[in-house]
Amino acid sequence: MTYIAGHHHTSMITKDANKNNHFYKNILGLRRVKMTVNQDDPSMYHLFFGDEIGSPGTELTFFEIPMAGRTHKGTNSITRIGLLVPSYESLLFWSERFKQLKVKHGEITEYTHRPSLSFEDPDGLQLVLIVSEQSLSFWRGWSQSLIPKEHQIMGMGPVEMTVRRPEKLQDTLVNMFGYSISYREEKLTVYQSLAGEPFGEIVVIEKDGPDERPGRGSVHHLAIRVKDEEELKYWESKVREKGFLTNGIIDRYYFKSLYFRESNGILFEIATDGPGFTIDTDLVHLGETLDLPPFLEERREEIEKMLKPIEENE
Repeated sequence: MTYIAGHHHTSMITKDANKNNHFYKNILGLRRVKMTVNQDDPSMYHLFFGDEIGSPGTELTFFEIPMAGRTHKGTNSITRIGLLVPSYESLLFWSERFKQLKVKHGEITEYTHRPSLSFEDPDGLQLVLIVSEQSLSFWRGWSQSLIPKEHQIMGMGPVEMTVRRPEKLQDTLVNMFGYSISYREEKLTVYQSLAGEPFGEIVVIEKDGPDERPGRGSVHHLAIRVKDEEELKYWESKVREKGFLTNGIIDRYYFKSLYFRESNGILFEIATDGPGFTIDTDLVHLGETLDLPPFLEERREEIEKMLKPIEENE
């Protein structure tokens, strides 16, 4: 049976790779599992953070654009990323950590009917820690994280999208991808790719007004997860049948992908689980040096000259 197995990764824009690297490694305690470049524009970094191996469902990725201005918030955009933690005690741990490290954050409250703690990264990206109701089978805790395992971030939870025409997005999620509606209240609807599982949730909020103008701290796209290329080809046919434009399947070396924009302009990627980040680096040394896909390897010297070194100070 072909189905969407949850989120694969989210990709965001950062103004400064050094500050971004420090925040996600040294403050959030995630592992940098891949330091590479934007394959479409290798003059910019593409950083991947996640669990021990960068399991699909745990990956937060960032494109560095030093000239990025501020985000002008609006509708038809991905507006918040949820991250799952093991317990309410974990929220207390993170609240205290954020206070000590002067991370902008709110009070412990609820989001999608679960205990939560909202916060921002240095670029103003809106994030929220959410207590998971169960453990995640795909998550692999990282023994070298600065965060105790019992409080480590386990992966992505609800991803929030704000749109003018929620019925169009619902048609894509429910009728094309097979998501189910978990609950609805006023102008908010929660969809699940797998019933009862928080790691594949999409929260859709109806909001009128101008489109968001992206900048630093904005979300470029959400990637959703399929097993392999055979499944990806199945979804390519479904996307085309629905009338969405796509450039077809792209080999990203670490996984294969298909991109399309739904009717509100939200960019989706459908990505395969494998081959994964250990295809060119052993597990012990993941993310330590600049990795390039084979088609860019011959340009390594040129690419390295374009990139500002990332400092590894804690």
